[in-house]
Amino acid sequence: MTPTLELSMALIKKASVTPLDAGCTELLIARLSALGFESEVMTFGEVTNLWARRGTQGPVFAFAGHTDVVPAGPADQWQTPPFEPTVRDGMLIGRGAADMKGSIAAMVTACERYLATNEPKGSLAFLITSDEEGSAINGTRKVVEVLEQRGEKIDFCIVGEPSSTTQMGDVIKIGRRGSLHGKLRVQGIQGHVAYPHLAQNPIHQAMAALDELAKEVWDEGNDSFPPTSFQISNIHAGTGTENVIPGELDVVFNLRFSTAITQQQIQQRTHAILDKHGFKYTLQWSLSGNPFLTEKGALIDIAASTIEKIVGIKPELSTSGGTSDGRFIAPTGTQLIELGPCNATIHKVNEQVSVADLDQLSDVYEGIIAKLMA
Repeated sequence: MTPTLELSMALIKKASVTPLDAGCTELLIARLSALGFESEVMTFGEVTNLWARRGTQGPVFAFAGHTDVVPAGPADQWQTPPFEPTVRDGMLIGRGAADMKGSIAAMVTACERYLATNEPKGSLAFLITSDEEGSAINGTRKVVEVLEQRGEKIDFCIVGEPSSTTQMGDVIKIGRRGSLHGKLRVQGIQGHVAYPHLAQNPIHQAMAALDELAKEVWDEGNDSFPPTSFQISNIHAGTGTENVIPGELDVVFNLRFSTAITQQQIQQRTHAILDKHGFKYTLQWSLSGNPFLTEKGALIDIAASTIEKIVGIKPELSTSGGTSDGRFIAPTGTQLIELGPCNATIHKVNEQVSVADLDQLSDVYEGIIAKLMA
């Protein structure tokens, strides 16, 4: 059993469903302290965060990730118990294997091998949270705020999210779209369906406006991002009976937006469309994160060349997918990428990752450390 597999399995055994850490941080502190890292646990609410740093000089190269996992789902659909890691046919099976305890293990073992024979010209760090799969309010966001307040800057950062598609290292995420949520309530007048003149149907009122929002061309995207997309995710109205015109309509929607448009522009245009149709409504907005993009530079170049050398493929640079905690780190000026194992089974039952991929990922991480810290 390789060190990366052994540590991955030890982490998976800890049932750290968001926001629980379940002892993962304690395990990581023990491994990192042996390497000379000074560890600081930052607890906000129920969330456990770890900031561990080795060295006082710049540049600062940080690994970032999360120990929390999504719920396992139906236990009877798993080949093996989700928090009892098992290796079958070269695959490590368990909740968090790919997302992202395997990556965290690869980060630690990469540092262990590198520091056994090298002294970095800069600082190595770890930023680990137990609140990435949840609300993400008391996790990386809060840690970054603390670091900013005391003037600690991260120059380079690798987030270990499972970025690969069919082969480890085939994709490097260099940015992410922004995510903006809207909760729309259209106010009508409830009444009997046989007397529509005495009522006001909010569904009928909103249909044309919702259709216009869905057809709106928000932008054309750019070289790094696809066009902004608008999607209705939930819609509800009515009492459940067929003879009552509802008094309210609730619509939940999301926009994944590029750097070609701002949050404020989206909100202004949305309100303009709704106002044009003349019905009463309220709209609550919440921003999960703005889009971010790491332009080509040392980190991207080194990561790509290291993957080519070790894996033998040229990685694609992508901004596809959902959000990640990179949205809290990159705006501070950090060169940030996401690089991890294949994502085919994340959040599914029987989540799994190739053992060979984890070992190769650790080698890639070590190669990047060696070039950045030389």
